[in-house]
Amino acid sequence: MSDTRGAKDPHPTLRDVAQQAQVSAMTVSRVLRDDPRVLPATAARVRAAAAELGYRRNEMARSLRLGSGTGLVGLVVTNLANPFYSRLALGVDAVVAQHGLKTVIGNTGHDVDSERGLVADLVARRVDGIIVVPAADDQRHLAAAAAGGVPVVVASRPPNGFAADCVLVDDYGGARTVTRHLLDAGHRRIGFVGSPPAVYTAAERLRGFTDALADAGLKPEPDHVRLGPQETEEAGRAAAELLDLRQPPTALFCSNNRNTIGAFRAIRGAGTDTALAGFDDFELADVLGLPLTIAAYDSDELGREAGRLLVGRLGEGPAEGGSGSGPPARRVVVPTSLVHYGTPGPA
Repeated sequence: MSDTRGAKDPHPTLRDVAQQAQVSAMTVSRVLRDDPRVLPATAARVRAAAAELGYRRNEMARSLRLGSGTGLVGLVVTNLANPFYSRLALGVDAVVAQHGLKTVIGNTGHDVDSERGLVADLVARRVDGIIVVPAADDQRHLAAAAAGGVPVVVASRPPNGFAADCVLVDDYGGARTVTRHLLDAGHRRIGFVGSPPAVYTAAERLRGFTDALADAGLKPEPDHVRLGPQETEEAGRAAAELLDLRQPPTALFCSNNRNTIGAFRAIRGAGTDTALAGFDDFELADVLGLPLTIAAYDSDELGREAGRLLVGRLGEGPAEGGSGSGPPARRVVVPTSLVHYGTPGPA
């Protein structure tokens, strides 16, 4: 009989690395996906254990996948014409590519039936996991995919009716901060141009706007709020209506970059000095020649966080409370910061 004591396992697993490094399997997974929240000393110990055992990073996706996957990750977004989603896609791809996975992108056009069809098609093609920016609160198809064993990560809006990892932007805090900035500049008649309130991000940003006014002892004037625009042309018309009022707002806050661009065109067309603020930074915002304040965030990081969550979930099993007994669903919130292109004039 041959003596195999001390022989290196030719196929070490994630749990072998965890045992060698004296940490949990979850910690190993976080280190391998470059989670910055792991202590440097712990990360170094995990990587040393992986190297000693011969656990190769480029084989991670194969060893972590649930079942016999295809090496593909589905990414479903609502509007690829919006640069936000292309940046998010780049962030996702940058992370999953490190683990031998490739990204397949689908666009829903804000239509839940289209989203339902795309998700069904991705599941039928046996993708290893799906990252979705939901088009609506009806997410039963996502719950069904998760229950069927396909890891689902929800981005930009939280999961509804089922347990899943998600990554969000601080929509409420960013909108509240921007509105306070306009109030501090002396504006008291502030208009709001936002997407439909059924959209989670729009509702949260409207809530931040309203609470900032309440902090200043004000209430939003119903005539100063326009909800519904999602494209620049619609937003331009809504902003033009506000500027045409007998007592128009002295400042406008727009809930996304498409609405901000539309409002900018309306202000330029009206020839007013209306102050402008918005959510989501966008290219050429610094050369518009109009004082502009933006609640900005790193949309690439939003995608990277979604990718990290998905890669981690592939190694840990479905979320607790979802279709299995893996670790509880995680929620990551990407912070915002104020970016000033010029200073808003006084009211």
